[in-house]
Amino acid sequence: MKINHLTSAEENLMKLFWDLNSFYLKDVMEKHAEPKPHQNTVSTYLKILVEKGYLSTEKEGRIFRYSVVLPIEEYKRFLLNELSRNFFDHSGIEMVEFLLNEKLITQENLKGFINISIDDLPTKAKVSKQNSIVEEILAPKKIKKSKESKEKDKTGDKKKKKKKN
Repeated sequence: MKINHLTSAEENLMKLFWDLNSFYLKDVMEKHAEPKPHQNTVSTYLKILVEKGYLSTEKEGRIFRYSVVLPIEEYKRFLLNELSRNFFDHSGIEMVEFLLNEKLITQENLKGFINISIDDLPTKAKVSKQNSIVEEILAPKKIKKSKESKEKDKTGDKKKKKKKN
């Protein structure tokens, strides 16, 4: 399932929805912090979040019951991967260094994680023959030089060699 980005307003509502898990519009209006948004505004966001695949609906008489489809853990994973890819070049080490430098975590926080046995840590998948073949196929093609450009390169190389001597 492809996860779509949320606006900050959608994300704030989703935090409430993740807590409720299954709810009606009236539940949202009751649980929302002050100042409460207008009911039409919440209804519009509910429709958008259903379209984005975060919520599902079930009609019960004249009203809809909404249920969370995408768990918060999956959304966190999505955001963390986006952050890693966009700002840390897929480097967990750079992310940890940044968190340490910003004092969001301390070395003491990390000590408990360092003591985890090596068997518990995930290992990198070995590159199979198929993966290397796929990479070779998908790699950009090398441009072949024409005969003329090869001859120019050869004559240019000879001139360079003469100048060096």
